[in-house]
Amino acid sequence: MGIIEKIKEIEAEMARTQKNKATEYHLGQLKAKIAKLRTQLLEPPKGTSGAGEGFEVTKFGHGRVALIGFPSVGKSTLLTMLTGTHSEAASYEFTTLTCIPGIIHYNGTKIQLLDLPGIIEGASEGKGRGRQVIAVSKSSDIVLMVLDASKSEGHRQILTKELEAVGLRLNKRPPQIYFKKKKTGGISFNTTIALTHIDEKLCYQILHEYKIHNAELLFREDATVDDLIDVIEGNRKYMKCVYVYNKIDVVGIDDVDKLARQPNSIVISCNLKLNLDRLLAKMWDEMGLVRVYTKPQGQQPDFTDPVVLSADRGGSSVEDFCNHIHRTLVKDVKYVLVWGISARHYPQHCGLAHVLHDEDVVQIVKKKEREDGGGRGRFKSHSTAPARISDRQKKAPLKT
Repeated sequence: MGIIEKIKEIEAEMARTQKNKATEYHLGQLKAKIAKLRTQLLEPPKGTSGAGEGFEVTKFGHGRVALIGFPSVGKSTLLTMLTGTHSEAASYEFTTLTCIPGIIHYNGTKIQLLDLPGIIEGASEGKGRGRQVIAVSKSSDIVLMVLDASKSEGHRQILTKELEAVGLRLNKRPPQIYFKKKKTGGISFNTTIALTHIDEKLCYQILHEYKIHNAELLFREDATVDDLIDVIEGNRKYMKCVYVYNKIDVVGIDDVDKLARQPNSIVISCNLKLNLDRLLAKMWDEMGLVRVYTKPQGQQPDFTDPVVLSADRGGSSVEDFCNHIHRTLVKDVKYVLVWGISARHYPQHCGLAHVLHDEDVVQIVKKKEREDGGGRGRFKSHSTAPARISDRQKKAPLKT
Protein backbone atom coordinates (compact mmCIF):
# COMPACT_ATOMS: atom_id res chain seq x y z
CA MET A 1 0.00 0.00 0.00
CA GLY A 2 1.39 3.39 -1.01
CA ILE A 3 1.56 6.52 1.10
CA ILE A 4 -1.44 8.17 -0.59
CA GLU A 5 -3.57 5.06 0.00
CA LYS A 6 -2.55 5.01 3.67
CA ILE A 7 -3.51 8.69 4.06
CA LYS A 8 -6.92 8.11 2.46
CA GLU A 9 -7.52 5.08 4.67
CA ILE A 10 -6.74 7.07 7.84
CA GLU A 11 -8.91 9.99 6.67
CA ALA A 12 -11.80 7.56 6.07
CA GLU A 13 -11.34 6.16 9.58
CA MET A 14 -11.39 9.70 11.04
CA ALA A 15 -14.56 10.51 9.09
CA ARG A 16 -16.49 7.56 10.50
CA THR A 17 -15.23 8.08 14.07
CA GLN A 18 -17.56 10.06 16.30
CA LYS A 19 -16.00 13.09 17.95
CA ASN A 20 -16.46 13.01 21.70
CA LYS A 21 -14.44 12.91 24.90
CA ALA A 22 -13.79 9.17 24.61
CA THR A 23 -12.40 9.28 21.06
CA GLU A 24 -10.24 12.43 21.24
CA TYR A 25 -7.09 10.40 22.07
CA HIS A 26 -7.64 8.09 19.12
CA LEU A 27 -8.29 11.01 16.75
CA GLY A 28 -5.14 12.76 18.00
CA GLN A 29 -3.02 9.70 17.17
CA LEU A 30 -4.60 9.48 13.71
CA LYS A 31 -3.78 13.15 13.04
CA ALA A 32 -0.15 12.52 14.02
CA LYS A 33 0.02 9.52 11.65
CA ILE A 34 -1.34 11.61 8.76
CA ALA A 35 1.20 14.37 9.45
CA LYS A 36 4.06 11.84 9.39
CA LEU A 37 2.83 10.33 6.11
CA ARG A 38 2.44 13.75 4.46
CA THR A 39 6.02 14.60 5.46
CA GLN A 40 7.21 11.35 3.83
CA LEU A 41 5.18 12.24 0.73
CA LEU A 42 7.09 15.51 0.29
CA GLU A 43 10.52 13.90 0.68
CA PRO A 44 12.40 12.95 -2.51
CA PRO A 45 12.39 9.25 -3.43
CA LYS A 46 15.14 7.11 -1.94
CA GLY A 47 18.18 6.54 -4.10
CA THR A 48 17.91 9.93 -5.83
CA SER A 49 19.64 13.23 -5.27
CA GLY A 50 18.07 15.93 -3.14
CA ALA A 51 17.21 18.12 -6.13
CA GLY A 52 13.95 17.37 -7.89
CA GLU A 53 12.01 18.67 -10.85
CA GLY A 54 11.00 22.27 -10.36
CA PHE A 55 10.90 25.77 -11.83
CA GLU A 56 14.22 27.53 -12.40
CA VAL A 57 13.41 30.99 -11.09
CA THR A 58 16.15 33.11 -9.52
CA LYS A 59 15.20 35.41 -6.66
CA PHE A 60 15.30 39.06 -7.69
CA GLY A 61 14.29 42.35 -6.15
CA HIS A 62 13.34 43.30 -2.62
CA GLY A 63 10.43 40.84 -2.28
CA ARG A 64 8.75 37.90 -3.97
CA VAL A 65 5.00 37.42 -4.50
CA ALA A 66 3.42 34.22 -5.87
CA LEU A 67 0.11 34.03 -7.74
CA ILE A 68 -1.83 30.87 -6.84
CA GLY A 69 -5.23 29.85 -8.12
CA PHE A 70 -7.29 27.50 -10.21
CA PRO A 71 -6.87 27.52 -14.00
CA SER A 72 -8.45 30.39 -15.96
CA VAL A 73 -9.03 32.81 -13.08
CA GLY A 74 -6.92 35.65 -14.56
CA LYS A 75 -3.43 35.14 -13.10
CA SER A 76 -1.62 35.67 -16.40
CA THR A 77 -3.68 38.76 -17.23
CA LEU A 78 -2.96 40.21 -13.79
CA LEU A 79 0.78 39.63 -14.24
CA THR A 80 0.74 41.37 -17.62
CA MET A 81 -1.13 44.40 -16.29
CA LEU A 82 1.01 44.86 -13.16
CA THR A 83 4.46 44.16 -14.61
CA GLY A 84 4.19 44.56 -18.38
CA THR A 85 5.64 41.06 -18.84
CA HIS A 86 3.76 39.11 -21.49
CA SER A 87 2.15 35.93 -20.22
CA GLU A 88 0.01 33.86 -22.56
CA ALA A 89 -3.70 34.19 -21.73
CA ALA A 90 -6.51 32.26 -23.39
CA SER A 91 -10.02 31.01 -22.67
CA TYR A 92 -8.94 27.39 -22.17
CA GLU A 93 -7.46 25.96 -18.98
CA PHE A 94 -3.76 25.35 -18.27
CA THR A 95 -2.58 28.07 -20.67
CA THR A 96 0.45 28.67 -18.42
CA LEU A 97 2.59 25.54 -18.08
CA THR A 98 5.67 26.98 -16.36
CA CYS A 99 6.62 29.80 -13.99
CA ILE A 100 6.74 33.25 -15.59
CA PRO A 101 8.39 36.02 -13.52
CA GLY A 102 7.75 39.75 -13.74
CA ILE A 103 8.94 42.87 -11.88
CA ILE A 104 6.65 45.42 -10.20
CA HIS A 105 8.23 48.88 -9.71
CA TYR A 106 6.37 50.33 -6.72
CA ASN A 107 7.41 52.99 -4.18
CA GLY A 108 11.01 52.93 -5.36
CA THR A 109 11.35 49.17 -4.86
CA LYS A 110 11.39 46.13 -7.12
CA ILE A 111 8.97 43.30 -6.28
CA GLN A 112 9.16 40.00 -8.15
CA LEU A 113 5.75 38.63 -9.18
CA LEU A 114 5.50 34.98 -10.23
CA ASP A 115 2.73 33.63 -12.48
CA LEU A 116 2.43 29.94 -11.58
CA PRO A 117 0.44 27.24 -13.39
CA GLY A 118 -3.06 26.62 -12.11
CA ILE A 119 -3.34 23.96 -9.43
CA ILE A 120 -6.20 21.50 -9.03
CA GLU A 121 -7.68 19.46 -6.22
CA GLY A 122 -5.13 16.84 -5.19
CA ALA A 123 -2.11 19.05 -5.93
CA SER A 124 -0.55 18.15 -2.56
CA GLU A 125 -0.49 14.52 -3.72
CA GLY A 126 1.38 15.41 -6.92
CA LYS A 127 -1.50 15.85 -9.37
CA GLY A 128 -0.76 18.27 -12.22
CA ARG A 129 2.32 20.28 -11.29
CA GLY A 130 1.06 20.90 -7.79
CA ARG A 131 4.25 20.03 -5.92
CA GLN A 132 6.41 22.37 -8.01
CA VAL A 133 3.89 25.20 -7.67
CA ILE A 134 3.68 24.78 -3.90
CA ALA A 135 7.48 24.57 -3.58
CA VAL A 136 7.86 27.96 -5.31
CA SER A 137 5.11 29.37 -3.10
CA LYS A 138 7.06 28.39 0.01
CA SER A 139 10.02 30.49 -1.18
CA SER A 140 7.82 33.60 -1.57
CA ASP A 141 7.24 36.37 0.95
CA ILE A 142 3.46 36.51 0.50
CA VAL A 143 0.86 34.66 -1.58
CA LEU A 144 -1.85 36.22 -3.75
CA MET A 145 -4.66 33.66 -4.04
CA VAL A 146 -6.53 34.64 -7.21
CA LEU A 147 -10.17 33.52 -7.14
CA ASP A 148 -13.11 33.85 -9.53
CA ALA A 149 -15.76 36.08 -7.99
CA SER A 150 -18.49 34.30 -9.96
CA LYS A 151 -17.59 30.85 -8.59
CA SER A 152 -18.56 29.43 -5.22
CA GLU A 153 -16.57 29.90 -2.01
CA GLY A 154 -15.55 26.24 -2.25
CA HIS A 155 -12.55 27.14 -4.43
CA ARG A 156 -10.95 29.10 -1.58
CA GLN A 157 -11.48 26.24 0.86
CA ILE A 158 -10.03 23.67 -1.55
CA LEU A 159 -6.90 25.76 -2.18
CA THR A 160 -6.41 26.44 1.53
CA LYS A 161 -6.75 22.74 2.28
CA GLU A 162 -4.20 21.80 -0.40
CA LEU A 163 -1.67 24.35 0.90
CA GLU A 164 -2.13 23.31 4.52
CA ALA A 165 -1.60 19.66 3.54
CA VAL A 166 1.99 20.49 2.52
CA GLY A 167 2.82 22.65 5.54
CA LEU A 168 1.75 26.15 4.43
CA ARG A 169 -0.18 28.05 7.10
CA LEU A 170 -1.93 31.10 5.65
CA ASN A 171 -2.47 34.20 7.82
CA LYS A 172 -1.51 32.34 10.98
CA ARG A 173 1.24 32.85 13.52
CA PRO A 174 3.44 30.11 15.02
CA PRO A 175 1.90 28.57 18.16
CA GLN A 176 3.36 29.60 21.50
CA ILE A 177 4.68 26.15 22.37
CA TYR A 178 8.23 25.46 23.55
CA PHE A 179 9.48 22.03 22.47
CA LYS A 180 12.98 20.59 22.80
CA LYS A 181 14.21 17.02 22.53
CA LYS A 182 16.48 15.61 25.22
CA LYS A 183 18.63 12.52 25.56
CA THR A 184 17.42 11.48 29.01
CA GLY A 185 15.00 12.55 31.71
CA GLY A 186 11.67 11.55 30.22
CA ILE A 187 8.96 13.99 29.12
CA SER A 188 8.61 17.25 31.06
CA PHE A 189 5.09 18.71 30.61
CA ASN A 190 4.27 22.25 31.80
CA THR A 191 1.72 24.92 30.96
CA THR A 192 1.17 28.58 31.86
CA ILE A 193 -2.52 28.59 30.91
CA ALA A 194 -5.49 26.26 31.28
CA LEU A 195 -5.73 23.91 28.29
CA THR A 196 -9.18 23.11 26.88
CA HIS A 197 -8.30 21.32 23.61
CA ILE A 198 -5.50 19.02 24.75
CA ASP A 199 -4.25 17.39 27.97
CA GLU A 200 -1.08 15.76 29.25
CA LYS A 201 -2.11 12.20 28.34
CA LEU A 202 -2.85 13.15 24.73
CA CYS A 203 0.52 14.94 24.46
CA TYR A 204 2.30 11.79 25.64
CA GLN A 205 0.49 9.67 23.06
CA ILE A 206 1.35 12.04 20.21
CA LEU A 207 5.02 12.19 21.27
CA HIS A 208 5.16 8.38 21.50
CA GLU A 209 3.70 8.21 17.99
CA TYR A 210 6.80 10.15 16.86
CA LYS A 211 8.98 7.84 19.03
CA ILE A 212 9.95 10.75 21.28
CA HIS A 213 10.37 9.64 24.90
CA ASN A 214 12.61 12.44 26.28
CA ALA A 215 11.60 16.06 25.70
CA GLU A 216 10.61 19.37 27.28
CA LEU A 217 7.14 20.69 26.47
CA LEU A 218 5.76 24.06 27.61
CA PHE A 219 2.41 25.52 26.50
CA ARG A 220 2.09 29.31 26.60
CA GLU A 221 -1.35 29.40 24.95
CA ASP A 222 -4.49 27.28 24.67
CA ALA A 223 -3.24 25.26 21.69
CA THR A 224 -4.86 22.41 19.78
CA VAL A 225 -3.62 18.99 18.68
CA ASP A 226 -2.80 20.37 15.21
CA ASP A 227 -0.65 23.12 16.75
CA LEU A 228 1.36 20.58 18.74
CA ILE A 229 1.88 18.42 15.64
CA ASP A 230 3.08 21.47 13.68
CA VAL A 231 5.65 22.27 16.39
CA ILE A 232 6.91 18.68 16.50
CA GLU A 233 7.20 18.48 12.70
CA GLY A 234 9.09 21.79 12.61
CA ASN A 235 8.77 22.24 8.83
CA ARG A 236 5.73 24.50 8.70
CA LYS A 237 5.85 27.83 6.84
CA TYR A 238 3.66 30.66 8.15
CA MET A 239 2.85 33.11 5.36
CA LYS A 240 0.60 36.07 4.73
CA CYS A 241 -2.03 35.62 2.05
CA VAL A 242 -4.23 38.13 0.22
CA TYR A 243 -7.40 36.77 -1.39
CA VAL A 244 -7.88 38.49 -4.76
CA TYR A 245 -11.37 38.14 -6.25
CA ASN A 246 -11.19 38.76 -10.01
CA LYS A 247 -14.01 39.21 -12.55
CA ILE A 248 -16.20 41.36 -10.31
CA ASP A 249 -17.73 42.87 -13.46
CA VAL A 250 -19.85 39.73 -13.99
CA VAL A 251 -21.48 39.62 -10.52
CA GLY A 252 -23.89 41.90 -8.70
CA ILE A 253 -22.91 44.84 -6.52
CA ASP A 254 -24.21 43.07 -3.37
CA ASP A 255 -21.90 40.11 -3.97
CA VAL A 256 -18.96 42.46 -4.60
CA ASP A 257 -19.66 44.32 -1.34
CA LYS A 258 -19.85 41.01 0.57
CA LEU A 259 -16.52 39.79 -0.85
CA ALA A 260 -14.77 43.12 -0.26
CA ARG A 261 -15.71 43.12 3.45
CA GLN A 262 -14.07 39.77 4.13
CA PRO A 263 -10.69 39.93 5.96
CA ASN A 264 -7.52 39.99 3.83
CA SER A 265 -9.60 40.28 0.64
CA ILE A 266 -9.43 42.58 -2.41
CA VAL A 267 -11.89 42.72 -5.33
CA ILE A 268 -10.54 43.60 -8.78
CA SER A 269 -11.40 43.33 -12.46
CA CYS A 270 -8.55 42.81 -14.92
CA ASN A 271 -10.95 43.22 -17.84
CA LEU A 272 -12.02 46.74 -16.78
CA LYS A 273 -8.80 47.57 -14.85
CA LEU A 274 -10.69 48.18 -11.62
CA ASN A 275 -9.07 48.52 -8.15
CA LEU A 276 -5.55 47.51 -9.24
CA ASP A 277 -3.99 50.42 -7.33
CA ARG A 278 -5.73 49.24 -4.15
CA LEU A 279 -4.31 45.76 -4.74
CA LEU A 280 -0.77 47.14 -4.94
CA ALA A 281 -1.26 49.15 -1.76
CA LYS A 282 -2.62 46.09 0.08
CA MET A 283 0.29 43.98 -1.15
CA TRP A 284 2.76 46.64 0.02
CA ASP A 285 1.21 46.77 3.50
CA GLU A 286 1.27 42.99 3.90
CA MET A 287 4.90 42.67 2.82
CA GLY A 288 6.02 45.20 5.44
CA LEU A 289 8.96 46.58 3.44
CA VAL A 290 10.96 49.35 5.14
CA ARG A 291 12.75 51.94 2.99
CA VAL A 292 15.72 53.58 4.75
CA TYR A 293 17.58 56.53 3.19
CA THR A 294 21.22 57.28 3.94
CA LYS A 295 22.66 60.66 4.87
CA PRO A 296 26.42 61.29 4.68
CA GLN A 297 27.86 63.64 7.28
CA GLY A 298 27.52 67.29 6.26
CA GLN A 299 25.44 66.46 3.15
CA GLN A 300 21.82 66.17 2.15
CA PRO A 301 20.05 62.77 2.36
CA ASP A 302 20.05 60.54 -0.73
CA PHE A 303 16.41 59.90 -1.61
CA THR A 304 17.13 58.20 -4.93
CA ASP A 305 18.34 54.74 -3.87
CA PRO A 306 16.89 53.50 -0.54
CA VAL A 307 18.07 50.50 1.45
CA VAL A 308 15.06 48.15 1.61
CA LEU A 309 14.65 46.01 4.74
CA SER A 310 11.91 43.69 5.97
CA ALA A 311 11.20 41.54 9.02
CA ASP A 312 11.05 38.39 6.85
CA ARG A 313 14.43 39.08 5.23
CA GLY A 314 16.82 39.66 8.09
CA GLY A 315 15.01 42.28 10.18
CA SER A 316 14.71 46.07 10.21
CA SER A 317 16.92 47.23 13.10
CA VAL A 318 19.92 49.55 12.84
CA GLU A 319 22.23 46.53 13.10
CA ASP A 320 20.43 44.86 10.18
CA PHE A 321 20.76 48.10 8.21
CA CYS A 322 24.53 48.18 8.83
CA ASN A 323 24.90 44.51 7.88
CA HIS A 324 22.99 45.19 4.68
CA ILE A 325 25.56 47.81 3.70
CA HIS A 326 28.66 45.85 4.83
CA ARG A 327 29.30 43.13 7.36
CA THR A 328 32.25 44.91 8.99
CA LEU A 329 30.42 48.22 9.44
CA VAL A 330 28.86 47.23 12.80
CA LYS A 331 32.27 47.12 14.52
CA ASP A 332 33.04 50.73 13.58
CA VAL A 333 29.67 52.29 14.55
CA LYS A 334 29.81 54.73 17.46
CA TYR A 335 26.15 55.77 17.22
CA VAL A 336 23.59 56.65 14.55
CA LEU A 337 21.37 59.68 13.99
CA VAL A 338 17.80 58.90 12.90
CA TRP A 339 15.16 61.18 11.39
CA GLY A 340 11.68 59.82 10.75
CA ILE A 341 8.66 58.12 12.31
CA SER A 342 10.72 55.88 14.59
CA ALA A 343 12.55 58.87 16.17
CA ARG A 344 11.12 60.74 19.17
CA HIS A 345 12.94 63.93 18.23
CA TYR A 346 15.04 65.07 15.25
CA PRO A 347 17.71 63.83 15.15
CA GLN A 348 17.71 61.02 17.72
CA HIS A 349 20.88 59.26 18.89
CA CYS A 350 20.20 55.54 18.56
CA GLY A 351 22.01 52.28 19.13
CA LEU A 352 22.16 49.10 17.10
CA ALA A 353 18.92 47.69 18.56
CA HIS A 354 16.74 50.60 17.38
CA VAL A 355 13.97 49.43 15.01
CA LEU A 356 13.63 51.53 11.86
CA HIS A 357 10.36 52.44 10.15
CA ASP A 358 9.50 53.15 6.54
CA GLU A 359 11.16 56.25 5.01
CA ASP A 360 13.54 56.87 7.92
CA VAL A 361 16.78 58.76 7.30
CA VAL A 362 19.92 57.35 8.95
CA GLN A 363 23.37 58.89 9.43
CA ILE A 364 26.11 56.60 10.76
CA VAL A 365 28.80 58.13 12.99
CA LYS A 366 31.91 55.95 13.08
CA LYS A 367 34.50 55.62 15.81
CA LYS A 368 37.66 57.73 15.40
CA GLU A 369 40.83 55.77 14.81
CA ARG A 370 43.81 56.70 17.03
CA GLU A 371 47.16 57.21 15.46
CA ASP A 372 49.90 54.72 16.36
CA GLY A 373 52.23 57.30 17.88
CA GLY A 374 49.62 59.20 19.82
CA GLY A 375 48.88 59.35 23.53
CA ARG A 376 46.63 61.27 25.84
CA GLY A 377 47.84 63.78 28.42
CA ARG A 378 51.43 63.94 29.59
CA PHE A 379 51.70 60.21 30.22
CA LYS A 380 52.59 57.71 27.55
CA SER A 381 50.19 54.88 26.75
CA HIS A 382 52.19 53.05 24.07
CA SER A 383 55.36 52.09 25.92
CA THR A 384 56.78 48.58 25.54
CA ALA A 385 57.57 48.48 29.26
CA PRO A 386 55.20 46.82 31.76
CA ALA A 387 52.08 48.79 32.58
CA ARG A 388 53.10 49.69 36.14
CA ILE A 389 56.31 51.34 34.80
CA SER A 390 54.81 53.02 31.75
CA ASP A 391 52.20 54.73 33.91
CA ARG A 392 54.95 56.42 35.93
CA GLN A 393 57.14 57.42 32.97
CA LYS A 394 56.61 61.11 32.24
CA LYS A 395 57.11 63.09 29.06
CA ALA A 396 59.39 66.09 28.77
CA PRO A 397 58.14 69.10 30.76
CA LEU A 398 56.05 71.64 28.93
CA LYS A 399 57.64 74.92 27.88
CA THR A 400 56.96 77.85 30.17
